[in-house]
Amino acid sequence: MTLSVTIPGRAALELDHLLLDFTGTLSLDGALLPGVAERLESLARTLRVTVLTADTFGTARQALAGLPLEVRLVATGADKLAFLEALGASRVVAAGNGRNDAAMLERAALGIAVVGPEGAAAGLVGVADVVVTDIRAALDLVLHPLRLTATLRV
Repeated sequence: MTLSVTIPGRAALELDHLLLDFTGTLSLDGALLPGVAERLESLARTLRVTVLTADTFGTARQALAGLPLEVRLVATGADKLAFLEALGASRVVAAGNGRNDAAMLERAALGIAVVGPEGAAAGLVGVADVVVTDIRAALDLVLHPLRLTATLRV
């Protein structure tokens, strides 16, 4: 399973993994946002999907139950970065909203900062390749890669 993204003026991206934060990115106050589950199901047909979360509200596993993805509990941003590096950062698209997501987004082949209903850490915006105002928009960028082509062309 691989997703190819062509970006004029830049090497093509060959992505095989999607890393996501849960709290504040996929969820609001610990509840999965509407429309996210359907998009994750679609993306899992093309990419391996892993949710890396400190799970502030303790609801991630239950909220994501039955979806074709893996949930991993992590304590720090360094844990997220280590997981990304173990996968091979050059083949990963990552999305998050928190300060503990910054290193992961900066090193990923494609980093998407989500400024959602719980906000986003200011430093995250500066290291991301793309900034969106909703996780559904972030997931739709990956589902429709020509949108990424248009946004990231040189």
